[in-house]
Amino acid sequence: MGRRPWKCSRYIKNKPYIKSRYCRGVPEAKIKIFDVGKKRVPCDAFPACVHLLSLEKEQISSESLEAARITANKHMINSVGKDNFHIRVRLHPFNIIRINKMLTCAGADRLQTGMRGAYGKPYGLCARVKINQVMMSIRTTLKGEEEAAEALRKAKFKFPGRQLVYVSRNWGFTPFPKELFQEGRVGQVEWRGATGTIKADGVGTKFSTGKGVRLSKFGIYHPTSGDNKDKPNDAMRFNYDLA
Repeated sequence: MGRRPWKCSRYIKNKPYIKSRYCRGVPEAKIKIFDVGKKRVPCDAFPACVHLLSLEKEQISSESLEAARITANKHMINSVGKDNFHIRVRLHPFNIIRINKMLTCAGADRLQTGMRGAYGKPYGLCARVKINQVMMSIRTTLKGEEEAAEALRKAKFKFPGRQLVYVSRNWGFTPFPKELFQEGRVGQVEWRGATGTIKADGVGTKFSTGKGVRLSKFGIYHPTSGDNKDKPNDAMRFNYDLA
């Protein structure tokens, strides 16, 4: 018996139904790899970033996620080379699709009970997406930005519904615009009401303001902590010797 057409399971109708100790026998998701390409390259190497956004609220099967990943990966390898991009699939299929299998052989009406006890068995996995949710992202060099957009355009054909290819103004997978990122890597910048520097943290970044947890939180009194030694809190009373 082949797979049912996805119009049977495309729309979000019921509550989320996930794998648990009560729901066993769930088939494995077809997609196992969510990051392909040079996924360990630091954030400074790939300034360009392109996203694939969903324009509909729907369910995306794990089979279509795997097909889109393969399509985008193949195009990027052939166009910019295997060392010049990083693809990340942003959706994870946790929702279970159920199916009430019906017999189609001769005399099936004698063997099954129609719609009696029609609660289905686990059949596959899918991911639920909202409108404007990011489905896939590609970070690459500035020269490969157009090819990344083309790779995601090809990946769109593997999904139901409508999607949008969006070229990000941010640096790679970071939340910082390109100009702000370059300034923050060498000096102090202002961002979201705070002043600090941007530090590399693997694929992503950290915004360092130089402020940490107050020492009194650890039960340590220090003259620079802004606490009053004459009015200690419970943690500070036991740690005067550590100051």
